[in-house]
Amino acid sequence: MLGAVQFGVLAACIVLFVPMGMAGWHLSRNKMLFFSGALFITLAVGVHLTPYFPSISDLVSFSSSAVVVENRDSCISFLHEIVWDVKPVRVSESLRNSSNYEESWSWAKSKPVIACGFQKLGRSDVSDLLNGSWIVVAGDSQARLIVLSLLSLVLDLGEMESIRGELFKRHSDYRAVIDEIGVKLDFIWAPYTRNLTKLVMEFKRNRRYPDVLIMGSGLWHMLHVTNASDYGVSLRSLRRSVVSLLPVSPELGNDGPVTGSISIRSPHMFWLGIPTLINSMLNTEEKRVKMNSAMQDAYDGELYESKLLRQSGGPLMLLDIGSLSRICGAWCTVDGMHYDGAVYEAAIHILLNALLIESQQQI
Repeated sequence: MLGAVQFGVLAACIVLFVPMGMAGWHLSRNKMLFFSGALFITLAVGVHLTPYFPSISDLVSFSSSAVVVENRDSCISFLHEIVWDVKPVRVSESLRNSSNYEESWSWAKSKPVIACGFQKLGRSDVSDLLNGSWIVVAGDSQARLIVLSLLSLVLDLGEMESIRGELFKRHSDYRAVIDEIGVKLDFIWAPYTRNLTKLVMEFKRNRRYPDVLIMGSGLWHMLHVTNASDYGVSLRSLRRSVVSLLPVSPELGNDGPVTGSISIRSPHMFWLGIPTLINSMLNTEEKRVKMNSAMQDAYDGELYESKLLRQSGGPLMLLDIGSLSRICGAWCTVDGMHYDGAVYEAAIHILLNALLIESQQQI
């Protein structure tokens, strides 16, 4: 509609000012009137006939949509541009498990970030976005904290207190069903990458796939196996399993659907990065020896080389807990490994905004 209005204004300007310009060149009155009338008729006919030429309309429509999609794609790359405001607070003895700082976060105020319009979603918006979804979160204690942050956006404080004990039972799975919005959430205790691979293969075997799949591993492998190369091998095995879930395999190009997966709608898939480890704050000597910065760099390197992440051509979008926790800093953790809720809250809002972007692309 706006384009048609602009075109009409342009046509009116041409009809008005071109004859006036010609008059300035001392054309005769009859010639000026003749030219003005011919120009007006030509423009009027053109405006009325344009809708009957679909190729022109389609071209304009295609160009506009291409720009929108390109902008949405670029917005994904700005989702982690987070800034922190950390202030010291008094903490009572009853809050020993909290740090002595209060953290708040927001997206950076750079032009591209502002243009993307990222937002912290309220409870009603989150409920609408996730309505009717099956969400699976699989991994270690970091994944539990992600579940806690996600549930806190859709449940009230009383409900959160009632589930906290169940959620944090050591080395156990957890399931929540939120009837009001039809959401089913499963947490799967899967501390090693091979556990994640097994889970993915179960989805494929049962032909039941979550709408949102959030996975992550590495901390347990770093502590108990301490072999970055072995971690990389397990990640590549996981990638092959995840790719087999997709309607079209990146490894096969765009020639067609993967065998047996024609009717599969690809889930939205995310990878939880390893948090920044602050070696001096780790609570055991074994952790301080094995989980050093060099080892973490090696594990992060294997993750990128595995091509599991979208940044390297893979299927999973990274929720970069490493960068979020590093920027928040040592004041956001009490044990150098598990961070305060604000870090995981930021990760969840990154995820939710990614879901908004991807959903709009599919409309």
